[in-house]
Amino acid sequence: MRHKSSMAAYSQNGSGKRPPGRPRSEQARIAILRSTLKILAKNGFSNFTIEDVADRAAVGKATVYRWWPNKGALIADAFAGSTTRRLRFPDTGSVYTDMSQQMRQLIKVFRSPRGRIVSAILAAGQSDKDLIAAFRDRFLWPRRREAYATLRRAIRRGELRKNANLDLILDSLYGPIYMRFLIQHDRLTPEFVDHLCALVLAGARPHKR
Repeated sequence: MRHKSSMAAYSQNGSGKRPPGRPRSEQARIAILRSTLKILAKNGFSNFTIEDVADRAAVGKATVYRWWPNKGALIADAFAGSTTRRLRFPDTGSVYTDMSQQMRQLIKVFRSPRGRIVSAILAAGQSDKDLIAAFRDRFLWPRRREAYATLRRAIRRGELRKNANLDLILDSLYGPIYMRFLIQHDRLTPEFVDHLCALVLAGARPHKR
């Protein structure tokens, strides 16, 4: 038995090690996601097709549909995957610092070329239910769950009221960012984020006795 398991571990070159690099399926998945972002940046959402993604990633359409049921899910995954690390919430011991740092990172994304993808998703999502649902499920809600955890830590530390409405706090923090991003009536700046964060969180502090 030992001899068989040892022999099975050997690759064709007899090195006894697996070939370097990611498995082929993982390489294909990454190629699809990268191709999605590049095509969106070049052609926009209206001219985006699964066929173009498959061609650019050098895979078959069936390979794309194996992981994503429609182009909305693919686009949302590609965007979310490209921004997840940047949009993590820190745990500094201060709810103001935790939220303001993450919000600053969000406006950096919105002001970068990735922002055009968000604009396209939100615009097309008004008439494409699959797209907006995919954006909510694959990008918004994972960030939202992290934000809930951040606010709950603040409640335990006594920075926020125990009965604070977490959804209202988050909508009040992020709603103005999305408004400035979409309406463009004013600039998205770090100073704006800092003032917004201070204003909203001050309203959720414990009442003084």
